[in-house]
Amino acid sequence: MNPRKIVKNLIPDNLYGAVEPYGHLVESVLLNTINGFPGRGLNVIGVTGTNGKTSTSYLIHRMLHEAGFKVGLMTTVGYGVGADIKPQIHHMTNVSVPELMERLKWMKGQGIEWLVLETTSHALAQNRVFGVPYSVAVMTNVTHEHLDYHRTFERYRDAKRKLFKLANKNKAGMQLGIINAEDPSAALFASDVAHPLTYGVTAGDIRATNVVLAPSGVDYDVQINDVAYHIHCNLPGSFNVYNSLAAICVGQQLGLSQQQIEQGIAALPGVEGRMTRITEGQDFDVIVDFAHTPDSFEKLFKDLKPVVKGKLIAMFGSAGRRDETKRAVQGELAGRYCDEVILTEEDDRDVDGLEILNQIAAGAERAGKIRDRDLFLVLDRTEAINFAIKRAAPGDTVILLGKGHEKTIERANGENPWDEIATTRAALQTTAQPL
Repeated sequence: MNPRKIVKNLIPDNLYGAVEPYGHLVESVLLNTINGFPGRGLNVIGVTGTNGKTSTSYLIHRMLHEAGFKVGLMTTVGYGVGADIKPQIHHMTNVSVPELMERLKWMKGQGIEWLVLETTSHALAQNRVFGVPYSVAVMTNVTHEHLDYHRTFERYRDAKRKLFKLANKNKAGMQLGIINAEDPSAALFASDVAHPLTYGVTAGDIRATNVVLAPSGVDYDVQINDVAYHIHCNLPGSFNVYNSLAAICVGQQLGLSQQQIEQGIAALPGVEGRMTRITEGQDFDVIVDFAHTPDSFEKLFKDLKPVVKGKLIAMFGSAGRRDETKRAVQGELAGRYCDEVILTEEDDRDVDGLEILNQIAAGAERAGKIRDRDLFLVLDRTEAINFAIKRAAPGDTVILLGKGHEKTIERANGENPWDEIATTRAALQTTAQPL
C-alpha cells in the first residue's frame, strides 16, 4: 500500500488535512534538490480554473507549437513535447512529485523552452508544484467544485490564486496574469500579479465580438491594438470562446503576430473527451464530454438546447468520496434543460452507487422529471450507454458526461480499464440503426 495512504488511515481526517501540505512540501523540496531543480530555466505557463483548463492548455500549446516555439504540455488528457503528445493514464491532472521531476527532466532533455502546465487547486494547496518557475498564470473561471477537500469556496478560490502569487514572485518571469473578466473573482486574481490582462465577451481588455456558435466550432472577431482578428476555433460551445480568448491573450503577450495567433487557434482539431462527436452512421448525434460540475453543465446545456432538433438525452453520474453538495444541483440542471436524464456510475469508489444516483435524482425530480418516464437509474455505465443510445430517435442528441478522456473507472475494487469513446462506438455499432 502507498505509505501516504497508510498514514492517512492512522490519523483523523482534520489532522491529516492540516499536515498533508507540509508533507508534500518536504517531498518537493527534497526531490527538487536531488534532481537539481529541473524546472529552472523554463518559462512555464500555468493554467488553472474549475472548467476549461485542459482545452485552454491545448490551445495555448498548439498555438505556440505552430508559431515555432519548442514547447511542452502537461494536462489531464495528455503530455509531451511539440506534436508528440502521449495520453495521460493517471486518474489525476497533476502527477505526483517524483513523476513531475522525471517529466521535467525528460522535457528539458528534449530542448523545450516553454511548458504549458495545467495546474489544479489540489496541487497548489499541497505544494506539489514547488520549484516550478511560473512565468504566466491563466485563470479560466472559479465555480463550485472540490469542496469535499477545500471545505469552503473561499479556500478553493484562494488555492487557485496561489498560482498567480507564484508567477508574481518569479522575478525572471513575465509576472503576467491572464484573467476571465466576467468571473466574480476576477479582481482578486488581478490583485495577485503585477501585470494583469483580462478577457471576455461583455467585459475585459480583450473582447470577443460577433460570436457565432456552430456544431463545428466557434467564430468571432477580436480587436487588439487597432488590428482586427478573425478567430475560428474547432472546439464547439460558448465556453470555448473564453478558452480561446485566454490563449489569444497569451499569444499576444508573447509577441505572436496576428497570423500566428489566428492560424494557431484554428490548428487544434479537438481535444479527446471534450465535446467529442461519435459517428458510426447513426441518424442522431452522440457527444462525449468531461463536464462534471454544475457550472459546466449549465453552460453546456444552454448551448445545446437551442440547436438540438429532437430530444436532448443526458447520461452522467457523480464521483464517490467527492463533493456531495453538487449532486442534486447537477440533477436539477439536467432535469431543467434535458428531455431525458439517465443516471449512472462515475468513479463511485467505495460509496454505494445507488445512494449517489438517488441524490442526483432528487434534484432532477425537483425540476419535474419522473422516474421511469424521463428519469432513469442504470448503475452499470456500459449498460447506461447502451440504454441511452437505444432511447435515441432520428434528430436527437445524446450527451455522455463526466468521464471524457479518462482511461480508468474507479469502483470499490479499485481502478478498472475504461474507454468512454470506444464503449460508445461499440454500443452504436451494436444497437443503433444505420442511416
